[in-house]
Amino acid sequence: MVKSIEKWQFGDFQTPDELAREVVETLIANHEISPNFIVEPSCGKGSFIRASLDRFPHAKVIGLDINELYVKEASLSISDCPNSENATISRSDFFDTDWQALISNLFDNILIIGNPPWVTSSELSILNSQNLPSKSNFQNRRGIEAITGSGNFDISEWMLLQYVEWLSNREGTIAVLCKYSVARKVILQVKQKSGNRFSSYIYSIDAKAYFGASVEACLCIITTQADSNTDCKVYADLKSEQPLYLIGERDGSIVRNTVKYEQWMHLAGRDLKYLWRSGVKHDCSKVMELVRIGDNLFQNGLGERASLEEDYLYPLLKSSDIGNSRTIDYRKLVLITQKSVGEDTSIIKNTAPKTWQYLLDRQEYLINRKSSIYKNKPLYSIFGIGSYSFKNWKIAISGLYKKLNFCLVKPLDGKSVMFDDTVNFLSFETEEEAKFIFGLLTATPALEFLDSTIFWDEKRPVTIDILRRLSLEAVAKELGNLEDYMQWMDSIDRPMLR
Repeated sequence: MVKSIEKWQFGDFQTPDELAREVVETLIANHEISPNFIVEPSCGKGSFIRASLDRFPHAKVIGLDINELYVKEASLSISDCPNSENATISRSDFFDTDWQALISNLFDNILIIGNPPWVTSSELSILNSQNLPSKSNFQNRRGIEAITGSGNFDISEWMLLQYVEWLSNREGTIAVLCKYSVARKVILQVKQKSGNRFSSYIYSIDAKAYFGASVEACLCIITTQADSNTDCKVYADLKSEQPLYLIGERDGSIVRNTVKYEQWMHLAGRDLKYLWRSGVKHDCSKVMELVRIGDNLFQNGLGERASLEEDYLYPLLKSSDIGNSRTIDYRKLVLITQKSVGEDTSIIKNTAPKTWQYLLDRQEYLINRKSSIYKNKPLYSIFGIGSYSFKNWKIAISGLYKKLNFCLVKPLDGKSVMFDDTVNFLSFETEEEAKFIFGLLTATPALEFLDSTIFWDEKRPVTIDILRRLSLEAVAKELGNLEDYMQWMDSIDRPMLR
């Protein structure tokens, strides 16, 4: 489905009447909401207004939208609704409206409902759209992003935080449809700023079925109604009465499943020897990644053939390979120009002249790499490289795939395997040690601990930061293998943490 410019600019996903009714029923059945005033700041064609008039007969309803045609359609659509005299619908630009003046005229027990735009600030910038809030550092960013307000963010995130501000000194409830990732970010910020003043709930919805959108989405409820448990309850769908799990802050981090985390929280810690790394970063796959087409003959991503020495070529496994457990063979090789970050690359000229000429002939591609990390570095530099990269045995996991799939990776064609920078890995000198640690990582306690901390809707859910939260020593102790673990710890000098 191709989005029109206008639909894209306003994040315009109109809520079906059926979904609006289900949302209202959930508010009544699960949260006993009975508002005096209902405000919908981006009412669109009026589905939430119609559902609210039907189920909240005594509430005053205010609907606003920037689209004049939608305002007319919504106004016409409520003419036959019960209690239509309780509703006022008018055109208003959210970012120009004096909301404090409007909200100050409303008494307690307010329901702010709706479906804010599903669009990011960067998408609007691409369109030169004026449908943007004024720049501010509401996400507490650092550096130049904090100065310019240039960081990318979801417009709905900014709007939801405005809603919360409206309820800072009055009682009420916010109930909006949004991306699941937006809901989590907002709930975290509200928790950090307001403590236990608000309770929060997330109900998953099928965005593909309702909106034709391939994104994790939900009904996010934030309310001043007291709840004995301040963790955010997450439900499978709008009809669920019991939560699947609870999101909350533990040990300084937000975890996805607080109950499961608390069961295994004694496994938290940091290993001194087993340090997770990311794969190679080169930002030039068309030049640096090749396929073998003959003896010492290779083809790059530009379709060019080249005869190269094999000294600097290593088997490459990418996220898709690790995510699908394809580890006994490889499709591509990667050109590894350094053994450590910052190493002089000019030695290639003497040790592998064909490789040096190959790089020299394609220097323009490498010089024009956009990342600032390559500035003032040796020609053809790469990152994510060190002595750990050249160890024979590795345990790898894709950062992109939505599952905990650890792979034991052995050398291929007599060489250490390299990974792309979306793969996280540990490295080992011996097969025996790698298999021992692999057994710890794939044991139920380790998997359940990690799963409790991972938000699977993230673009890159499995991060080094998350993997480093797990203490392999604690897992070994849990499994009764602490003595074996300590033997491996003592077998090699512990590296200095960097």
